[in-house]
Amino acid sequence: MAELNTGDDGGKKGGKVRSKKGNSRVDLTAMVDLAFLLITFFMLTTSLSKPQSMDLGMPDKPKDVPEEPILVDERRTMTIILGDNNELQFYMGIFGKYIEEPKIVPYGKEGIRKELLSKVISVPNELGKDEQGKDKGLIVIIKPSKKSTYRNLVDILDEMAICKVPTYAIVDITPEEVALLKKDIE
Repeated sequence: MAELNTGDDGGKKGGKVRSKKGNSRVDLTAMVDLAFLLITFFMLTTSLSKPQSMDLGMPDKPKDVPEEPILVDERRTMTIILGDNNELQFYMGIFGKYIEEPKIVPYGKEGIRKELLSKVISVPNELGKDEQGKDKGLIVIIKPSKKSTYRNLVDILDEMAICKVPTYAIVDITPEEVALLKKDIE
């Protein structure tokens, strides 16, 4: 049983004789029981925060099969190269045969998001529909360099989700594109 005692101080004050007062006692048992019930209730009813993750399907890499290049329509293809110092560069088309020359843009609303949103709208309008009647949407190829950070990759994947890019892939960067990054930085 928990209780709160407020006893007298035991010292004598002055020389006056006073009547002896009884100790006041408050029983706190019900308060402690209520506290434990509330703690238990809130622990059981609150949902624990679930980690937020993005679904990312990575294909298996066969060991004995030689890699064949996947051909994509260069008019639909945007390549984003992630560099160091939070810089990214993009171009439309394929390397060497650019539809749009490589540009360095910042992350965020006024940078890559603005470019992605314009391409998500303009590419299907220019190219129309395929044989199945689906829009020929934008294809984004993301190429992180060795000097880019994990945060840069997560940021660009967030931009893909925000802009609702229908098809994107993470691909190894080529030595020519590394040289292009170094050339634009200098």
